Parts: sequence; C-alpha cells; structure tokens
Amino acid sequence: MAKGMIRAAGAVVWRGNEADPEVVLVHRPAYDDWSLPKGKLRRGEHVIAGALREVREETGLRVVLGRALPPVHYMHDGRLKRVDYWLAHALDEPTAADGDQMAADGDEVDEVVWLPVEEARRRLTYAWDRSLLRATGAAPLLTTPLILVRHALAGSRREWRGDDDRRPLDERGRAQAEVLATVLGAYRPSVLVSSHSRRCTQTLRPYADRHGLEIREERALSESGYDPREAERTVRGLLAAHEPAVLCSHGKVLPELLGMAGEALRGVRTADRTLAKGGFAVLHRAVDRAGAVVDDDDAAEHVLSLERYTTYPPPPRDLVVCRTDRH
Repeated sequence: MAKGMIRAAGAVVWRGNEADPEVVLVHRPAYDDWSLPKGKLRRGEHVIAGALREVREETGLRVVLGRALPPVHYMHDGRLKRVDYWLAHALDEPTAADGDQMAADGDEVDEVVWLPVEEARRRLTYAWDRSLLRATGAAPLLTTPLILVRHALAGSRREWRGDDDRRPLDERGRAQAEVLATVLGAYRPSVLVSSHSRRCTQTLRPYADRHGLEIREERALSESGYDPREAERTVRGLLAAHEPAVLCSHGKVLPELLGMAGEALRGVRTADRTLAKGGFAVLHRAVDRAGAVVDDDDAAEHVLSLERYTTYPPPPRDLVVCRTDRH
C-alpha cells in the first residue's frame, strides 16, 4: 500500500530593519545543502507547533509567527512532501560573539548564519527556498494578528441537562484546548476576549494559565446573549489596538464576527467563514514601521493574510491571502 503525504513545517526567520532584513539559513552536512529551517512533523503534532519546534531545534531561536507563506510541494523518496512555512520574527539574539553565526544543533545542522536577503537567495541550494524569499517581499513583514477561535468540542447540546451556557468541554475538547495553548503561543496574544459561556472560557483557559493572562468575558459574544452592536464594538476595538488578541465565540456567531472584521478592514471577504470546533482563523493586519497598526487611507495598499486552521483531528491548513482593495 502506498504511503501518504509527508508533512513538514518551517519558517523564514528574519531580524533587523523590515526594509532591509536579514534571514537565517542552516547548513545540513548530511545533504551538504543550505536551506531554511524546517523538518518533519511528529505524529499528531499540529503544523504550527511543528514549525516552532523545528526552528528552535535547528537554530536555537525563539520566534513569533507572522503571516503564512505558500506551502512547498516536492517528491521525496517517491512520496509527495508538503512543507508549510511562515514568516517568523526572531525574539533572540545570536549566541556567537560576532553576531552573525549561531550555535547549530550539532546533529542535523552544523552551521547557522544570518544573511541579507539577496545574499541568502544566492546561497540557498533549492529553487523552492529561493521562491519563498521572493514571497516575503510581496507584503509587509510585520503584522498584528487578531485570532478568532471557535470553542472546542463540548459534547451534545441535546444530551446536556441544564443551562447551555454552563455546558463544559468534553475530553476531546480539553485536548483541543491544550493544543491551542501551544499554537496560540506562536502569535504571543496578550489580550483574551471570550463569550461568557463555559465552553468558550475553558477553550482559552490553558493558554491564559500558561501566560498569566486574564480572560475578559463578553455576554454579547455568546449565543444566548448575542448583541450585534456590542459585538461589532468589541471586534473594532480589538482591530484598532496595537496588541495581538484572541476572541473566542460560537459557530453560530463567528461568521458574523468574521464579517464585521472584514468590513472594518475595508472590504476583506472570504468565501467560507465557518470554523470547525476548536478551529481558529488568524487575521493579520499590517503595521507601520513605527509599530502602529495601519488604519489610514493607505491601508488599502497593505496585504492582509487570513488563515484558517483546525486542531482535531490532525490539522490541514486553509490559507486565504487577501488584499484590502479586493473582494
């Protein structure tokens, strides 16, 4: 029987001035090649968690993810391989004294270097890696994410006895919440807003506890207390802020919230606004070089990335990249 597709993940890690960044490359002695940091997913590992782990293992860097880049497909040992990539901003400084070379992992990688983009493009061994560097220049590097989460699995509404707002996550839902605690950390959200329903707050609780954050509960985001005007005020407030944020709500409410976000961002639309339970959408908004979210008339020239992910079963990714001047 033929084996399935190989899944892998990695990142274009950058540092410095957004107008003239440096990117990190790794040298693999087994292949004697220069590539972007990446590696195969572990069984059951979320693709975002895999990207973070591989970057950390191969470069020693902690990063915060930006927008997703086009996935790469190629044949490896007779099997199709897919590698998902993100832009990633380095949070750590190199460990070497010269500031240009870092400690490699000593196993798969024996050299890690920072290079200007053009020099990195010349050094990379594979054409698909070079194409990813070209893709990084197609839109701003710095973005501020708004992450909209649908609560995790919470059993059957029909079988629950009592106030539906008190219905808790089931065993699979609690596992999804733990996955979310890891993958949300890729974006470092510092503002957490949720429907007051128990299954929504429980979905964000593991992430909140890991990072010592409070969850702001909003009845207007719930099924039982949904208020379109208050909900839109909340969405617009999160978009106007300069901080990465998460909003957790319900399957019946989230399509409206995604629509509100699109209208607030000058007409961004997606054909499918639905999310699976435990799934999430990441909406990246461009920031200017001073670090402020772009919200003036020039925003129409900035690219926004809208990405949808699942957490259970093992997740595929649905990527939609939109310009604000297109519907």
